[in-house]
Amino acid sequence: MKNRLAGLLPLLPIAALLVACGSGGDGTSDKTGSSLTAPKLGTSTSFLVLAGATVTNTGPSMIHGDVGVSPGSAVTGFPPGLQTDGAMYKADAVALKAQGDLTTAYNELAAAPCTQNLTGKDLGGLTLLEGVYCFDSSAQLTGTLTLDAKGKSDAVFIFKTVSSLVTASSASVLVVNGGSGCNVFWKVGSSATIGTSSKFSGSILALTSIALQTGATVDGRALARNGEVTLDNNVISVGKCIATDAGVTDTGTTTTTPADVGTDAGTPTPPCDEESEDCT
Repeated sequence: MKNRLAGLLPLLPIAALLVACGSGGDGTSDKTGSSLTAPKLGTSTSFLVLAGATVTNTGPSMIHGDVGVSPGSAVTGFPPGLQTDGAMYKADAVALKAQGDLTTAYNELAAAPCTQNLTGKDLGGLTLLEGVYCFDSSAQLTGTLTLDAKGKSDAVFIFKTVSSLVTASSASVLVVNGGSGCNVFWKVGSSATIGTSSKFSGSILALTSIALQTGATVDGRALARNGEVTLDNNVISVGKCIATDAGVTDTGTTTTTPADVGTDAGTPTPPCDEESEDCT
């Protein structure tokens, strides 16, 4: 027996190390760099702007995809806003179904376990790998956030806030090393504000409202469940993203993403069907 124990002793430090590596050490799941699955956007995939109340545009914004509103019906500012590669849906069955699918995707993101909790940290200046990043309250971005795909074209980045998302003027989200804004998702527990001249990557799924300030560009979507989406001389495009059963994939289609966009290179349900604390 003593000989057996003596033989096992050299292995104990290795076993202890393996156990320690299974946890993030701060109550979060240590999944950075692992394969994540993009949420299923369903029919909301084709919508680059979707609101629950109103869509309001100022100036010559360019939206390269569908624009919709439900249960509200007001869309103003087109023209001077220009919509291409899509249609306008106002309080109809298509917009209602898209809102239902948006709710499903929002709840899917809400249920994703956190890789790391970044509460209290400004996203500016950080370089993050594939993962799920959570904020117990609001999230702030000043400067540049870099998302490093490490050569994975399907690398998924998910950000979850309990309350708001705000970017400063001229902030940017860059997806580098083979990644795509198609696979970046922002679940916002209240409202999102994308600052003046920001270059933003990812689809924003907000419980309440989304405001894109003057000159901001988005490689992704502005999808608001209950409130309004306001635009001011913005460009919104999803480039080569198309719908798939798994969510969104980057393919070889010919849709063009504007050069100044910040990237490297879904039976309807009621809008408030999730946990009661989010529905105000």
